[in-house]
Amino acid sequence: MTDDFRSELIKNGLLIETGVTGLYVRSGRFEKVVRGIDDLVTVAGADQDAPAFHFPAMMPRSVLEKSGYLRSFPDLLGSIDVFEGGDDLHAEILERLERGDDWADLLTASEVTLSSAACQPLYPLCAGRLPPGGLRFEVFGQCFRHEPSLDPARMLAFRMHEFVYLGDPDNAVAHRDMWVERASGLLSELGLAIDTVVANDPFFGRAGRMLALNQRAEALKYEIVCAIHGDTQPTAISSSNYHLDHFGTGFGIESADGEAAHTACVGFGLERITLALLHTHGLDPDAWPQEVRSRLWP
Repeated sequence: MTDDFRSELIKNGLLIETGVTGLYVRSGRFEKVVRGIDDLVTVAGADQDAPAFHFPAMMPRSVLEKSGYLRSFPDLLGSIDVFEGGDDLHAEILERLERGDDWADLLTASEVTLSSAACQPLYPLCAGRLPPGGLRFEVFGQCFRHEPSLDPARMLAFRMHEFVYLGDPDNAVAHRDMWVERASGLLSELGLAIDTVVANDPFFGRAGRMLALNQRAEALKYEIVCAIHGDTQPTAISSSNYHLDHFGTGFGIESADGEAAHTACVGFGLERITLALLHTHGLDPDAWPQEVRSRLWP
């Protein structure tokens, strides 16, 4: 059923294959839906007094290291390699290219990596003491995760729209819980059949399984899930997360009382919500129910 939906998306020109599994060109019709969702999320958070930050698809490698992502999700990350050689190295690369051999090992890891979560590059910008009540930000980010799949909901490159809180524990939990409710209402109003579940991040390895169990036991992460294709397991299209003091400690962020700041975020997966809408209402957005179209394009 996954491949059937993917084939229909490609047949109808909503997604265009690139030859790399999980990497797509998006059509104008697909992007029209993405923009509508993006604007709707901004309106939903208009009362948050949250300055907007738009992050690029890459971030400093030091941010990846301090965030703990390398320890917890090494299978998902993406590094960026660059050419730093001279004529001799260039000649060797060309020789390998002509032979059809691999040449990538002749490149050097750069000081940037691909961003794997929209809010990660925000935290180093907030190092130091926060004001009373903490800070809130609206974050737009382009993300990469190396999980090539024929499932169109698991794209290599995708976008997240987030609202992030940094400050004290009580306000961090309140931020997370408020957005669980607000995101649920927003997505329900788009005609999506959703459910809210306690979840965990896909931590890597044996140690990661213990982290996942602890995350579930403490109910730190809630996902809003929705069927995107066929009768398979529903897919997360939004998540609300309480990180405890993980990022506060890692990036030297203090709450107003001098303790390590606690953080929370809500994330909306723009491509996944778009896919859920296409699955639910059909592949022609112009033929969707009027109440849905009026919400996305008022």
